Amino acid sequence: GGEMPTLNVVSNTPADKARDSDFLLAASGEVARLLGKPEAYVMVSLDAGRPMAFGGSEAPCAFAQLISIGKLGLEENKTISAGLAACVEAHLGVPSDRFYVHFVDVARADFGFKGGTFA
Repeated sequence: GGEMPTLNVVSNTPADKARDSDFLLAASGEVARLLGKPEAYVMVSLDAGRPMAFGGSEAPCAFAQLISIGKLGLEENKTISAGLAACVEAHLGVPSDRFYVHFVDVARADFGFKGGTFA
């Protein structure tokens, strides 16, 4: 089990810079690697160029939400956070101290696919 990891990222990194960095494909591979799930199930979205402030500054920052059926937890999230932070810094120019990630472990019945759910 454990399909459908979805990573949604919002950043004030300019959209053209984000596109040129190949962030989407890099992040897709990283999510698959970090979660040990097939990349065929991974979805990544990026909302770049969004006006954002963090810590009273409009310097580069980002927020991510990683949704997964399983594979998340106290120790796993630390490793995943480090991997995602490195990817966001390398591709979007956002340092790890200006990046939040929210982990969401969802029940199989709470995620739809192909007109049904994963339950």
